Amino acid sequence: MSEIQKFLFEGLPVRGSIVRLAAPWQEMLARRAANTETGPYPECVAQLLGEMGAAAVLMQANIRFDGALVLQIQGDGPLRLAVAEVKSNLRLRATAQLAPDAGAALQALSAPELQALCNAHGQGRCAITLDAEHKQPGYRPYQGIVSLTDAQGQTLPSLAATLEQYMQQSEQLDTVLLLAADQRVAAGLLLQRIPVKGQANLGGALQDTDSEDALGQNEHFNRIATLARSLTREELLTLDSATILRRLFWQEQLQPLDAAGLTPHFGCQCSRERVAAMLQSLGQAEVQAMQQEQPGQPLEIGCEFCGAQYRFDAVDTAQLFTPLAAPGQQGLRH
Repeated sequence: MSEIQKFLFEGLPVRGSIVRLAAPWQEMLARRAANTETGPYPECVAQLLGEMGAAAVLMQANIRFDGALVLQIQGDGPLRLAVAEVKSNLRLRATAQLAPDAGAALQALSAPELQALCNAHGQGRCAITLDAEHKQPGYRPYQGIVSLTDAQGQTLPSLAATLEQYMQQSEQLDTVLLLAADQRVAAGLLLQRIPVKGQANLGGALQDTDSEDALGQNEHFNRIATLARSLTREELLTLDSATILRRLFWQEQLQPLDAAGLTPHFGCQCSRERVAAMLQSLGQAEVQAMQQEQPGQPLEIGCEFCGAQYRFDAVDTAQLFTPLAAPGQQGLRH
């Protein structure tokens, strides 16, 4: 079962959301494993990609952006690129690309350690991009770049710590993020302090709340954060959302928020037509050169996100560059 649940702590300046990805995450892993060109992800890469998927769903659900939220890590280690994309309807897809000689280094890792995976030489970066669904002329997507190191120049221990640092710096809001993934489920819990700037009327008395908005100064949030951090990785992966929230916050009053009936689900935008258009953009000479590398064999173009493989033989590619040919007019052959 996959689900996303948002909630408020009644009477407290704290909001939260919790996500569990089961079927869509398992489908992404299965598609990757079935791809004859790549094979399955190494365990540590799968864990990181699952955490990225859960984090991207939490962030998209939090801001309800009309378009795609893309979480991306570019690395200088065995993991060169990892991407998770979530649309406003919570349609999710994700992929990762490894260095050519990454095999041995990745097999030695049992957990997604950022330094060993993607920040070996301090050049790794994390980016969060918001790309609107409906674009006006001159539109440029918003992108925030996230360092994988802390203020002392040390690689942060996890993706969760990296995104916590980003949210605290970019939004100036205390944030707790817990993430975990295995072969069955990817899950996450996000808590944030809600700004209470100004004066609050508490029992008829006015109280200045500016100090409570300073990072780390809100006692209510700090107490909730301490409870949240007691959640273990095993509990996050094995318990359902209702049980987790009840165990952690049994003394609090939680107010569920409407998630508009949205459920995280896997989906990819690839198609034979899109691949045909990509080949046309390369030009006839480049496509012919690709064919000559494997004489007599069809070109096989695989989708990095869903694992679908599209085959174009000599007749198909010739039709791509005839005046009447257009993507979609070729035979739909995988």
